[in-house]
Amino acid sequence: MQTLRSAFVGAAIAWAVALPLAAFAATRPHAATPWYAFAFAAYAVGSVICHQLPERSFHLWAAQMPVCARCTGIYVGAAIGAIASVTVRLKKDTTSQTVRLKADTTYNAKSALIIAAIPILATLVYEWTTGHTPANWIRAAAGVPIGGAIASVMVRLKADTTYDVAPARK
Repeated sequence: MQTLRSAFVGAAIAWAVALPLAAFAATRPHAATPWYAFAFAAYAVGSVICHQLPERSFHLWAAQMPVCARCTGIYVGAAIGAIASVTVRLKKDTTSQTVRLKADTTYNAKSALIIAAIPILATLVYEWTTGHTPANWIRAAAGVPIGGAIASVMVRLKADTTYDVAPARK
């Protein structure tokens, strides 16, 4: 489980870094083939997970980022949440067993995810009811909490927890 946790944290950080780096790589006039391959891969993955509408995306170095502003916020939030959760987890592991971090003992994943989804839901309701799209920075900021919450839940999963995928048979 520790290996999966480490892989998740590394992937969350790598993807958040890859987003602006792909826009940079796409604008290099005489870049080497690996840079173009990297940019192509990032934009290809982005096209699978995001609508990539230009008016809803950040533009860096005169290039549209691989995902929209809301998705950018989600992925940056995921990287921040993963780092923060690992830091809290490491701090807990280095303290005495009798000392518990309050954040760990009172942590409720379902509540955290519901609360973290409120900003995105608010922007969606605003968009759908007014027909006006909020600024990209607002859409990105609304995505950060849910990305952080999801990453935090993923990092905090216990190795001894089992989850039934199929319903129990009678």
